[in-house]
Amino acid sequence: MATGLEQFNNQNYLNIETFRKNGEGVKTPVWFVVDGSVIYIRTGANSGKVKRIRNNPQVRIAPSKMDGTLLGDWGVAISREIVDPETGKKVDTLLGKKYGIQKTLFAWAGRLRGDQNTILLVEFPSPK
Repeated sequence: MATGLEQFNNQNYLNIETFRKNGEGVKTPVWFVVDGSVIYIRTGANSGKVKRIRNNPQVRIAPSKMDGTLLGDWGVAISREIVDPETGKKVDTLLGKKYGIQKTLFAWAGRLRGDQNTILLVEFPSPK
């Protein structure tokens, strides 16, 4: 299994696998940005993946295509929700730089629907 961020360079999607209370994994391809040693994901605040991460922060991530087809190896990581307006602004800026007009249109459509978003921070555990 890959344990570093290198495999996410020049990738547009990552597949994040979150886990239900019964241990069953749920895989979801998402947009993301790398910032230093962490990955940020902006997603719906009431989405299933956020609810599952609130219950179990362990996730698996791998670079993928938009349809979830893997482009690299799974890595075990830890995720948590970040509720901080400054981090939200930083992530929005980074996503805008990475995805350009797609991000702008996606955000605009979300505002029209009244979507509530949150930020997920994903990081690989420190080696012991």
